[in-house]
Amino acid sequence: MKNTFQVALTNVLLFALIAICIAGCSKKATLPPLGADATILAFGDSLTFGTGASPESSYPVILKSLINRSVVIHGVPGEVSRDGLSRLPAVLDEVQPKLLLLCHGGNDFLQKQPEADVAANVRAMVKLAQDKNIDVVIIATPRPGFRVNVPDFYAAIAKEFSIPIETEILRDILTDNSLKSDLIHPNAAGYRKLAERIAELLKKAGAV
Repeated sequence: MKNTFQVALTNVLLFALIAICIAGCSKKATLPPLGADATILAFGDSLTFGTGASPESSYPVILKSLINRSVVIHGVPGEVSRDGLSRLPAVLDEVQPKLLLLCHGGNDFLQKQPEADVAANVRAMVKLAQDKNIDVVIIATPRPGFRVNVPDFYAAIAKEFSIPIETEILRDILTDNSLKSDLIHPNAAGYRKLAERIAELLKKAGAV
């Protein structure tokens, strides 16, 4: 009888711990609502610029039509995160966005830059924006190779700063030949998938 009670109590405690874990793990970072006149800055490299498709098919252009907000594109093909960090302060001062969509690191991986350096640069860009009271969303870039994967540091930075992150869509696009224009860039259909996922993330976070 005692053993039965102990088993039942153990099960109750186990289920309680699982429930607490699920509640904590399912908590998502939120964003303040973006006013109708708010400006979003899409900042990054060729993935933000829209290489591989026509200018009107880039993800920021499609995103603008999906959420009815101004989206300013500042993507520099070939740029590494170190140079992005140097460029960002002037762009933030020029655009004065309410929200930064940060997509950087892909060229670092192609050039086999140390991952710790890439992480430090991405982290510094997030902090720079937050210090100016600009909200941030990270769009994680996968590391190319036999197995395309997303480095863990993106999620760690998002957790540190309590900001939303999209970790899967670029990996999904760049492992689907029907959504790519070449090995490292989406085509028009791929960029639309990216824009749709970011729009969905912004809605779930409460921004739009």
